[in-house]
Amino acid sequence: MTTRLAVLYGGQSGEHDVSCRSAASILAHLDRERYQVTEVLIDRDGGWHVGGRPTPLPAALRVLRAQDVVFPALHGPYGEDGTVSSLLEWLGVPYVGNGVFASAAGMDKGVTKRLLAAEGLRVSPGMTLRPGETLSPEDQHRLELPVFVKPARAGSSLGVVRVDDWAGVPAALEQARQVDPKVLVEQGARGREIDVAVLQHPDGRVQAGPPLEIRVTGAGFFDYDAKYDGGAIFQIPAPLDAATTEVLQDRAIRAFQALDCRGLLRVDFFLPTEGSPEPIVNEVNTFPGFTAASQFPQIWQQAGIGFAALIDILIAGALADQDHGHHSGLPRPARAVDHLV
Repeated sequence: MTTRLAVLYGGQSGEHDVSCRSAASILAHLDRERYQVTEVLIDRDGGWHVGGRPTPLPAALRVLRAQDVVFPALHGPYGEDGTVSSLLEWLGVPYVGNGVFASAAGMDKGVTKRLLAAEGLRVSPGMTLRPGETLSPEDQHRLELPVFVKPARAGSSLGVVRVDDWAGVPAALEQARQVDPKVLVEQGARGREIDVAVLQHPDGRVQAGPPLEIRVTGAGFFDYDAKYDGGAIFQIPAPLDAATTEVLQDRAIRAFQALDCRGLLRVDFFLPTEGSPEPIVNEVNTFPGFTAASQFPQIWQQAGIGFAALIDILIAGALADQDHGHHSGLPRPARAVDHLV
């Protein structure tokens, strides 16, 4: 018996192209004997397309409601931020990945930092600026250069600017606000960039994969171009001692739990090379990049879970929520944690 599965992708955010790439990889690795697949695209203008054909919204929603499960391969606002999770909740259809709260909280970098700090996790000093606000001299005194000016609710490093001189803040704010009027100004963390992937299995078991280290090949930081144009090298597993690896995996799972995540999460850290060794959580991704070249699938590939098997685990988890009587927006209770090295 095949499972009726819709892959939902595209969207109106600046990450439309990234979403299409993720969906293409997912579609290429699905076992067509196990899944009866329907492609649902949201174009840049908000129009819906089912199976490649323009489709009125009510008809598209009926298609989604008729599925056994939906795989939302959406990045950024109007998708990864909880809006589509909310729509699928309303339709009553199981779906892969995080629910409304985790998605919304994980998309807003300022909210994420506050929740993680409340959990006792280390985050970089920073502050949120709303429209019309700017840094005061006191703020500048509190924060050390360099700072990163980031749209609060965006991904793929869109609109992120590194500032090495306070005179550059106004221009950086203007650039970031082209993506989101709410902006986070964050003290730049010094250290090695390490990512940890977290995966929840259908039985509720939460697993942290081997840490990945990012080495940017150019002079800049891990921005959009470095992420998608081959400007970085990933080393999996990162060359770390066993104790440091265990700490990173523990903090990643704590972040997963603090945000009430379900299914998957990627946690991006800075590992300080001086001062306190406690890892700094930089950002989280409630639906990380899902191309074959993306960090999340590569981490699990290294751990022995291939791309197709990874997809199967996530889909089975979404169906398990329904079978076990859990509301689709709530995380399965974690039964155990695993750390893979």
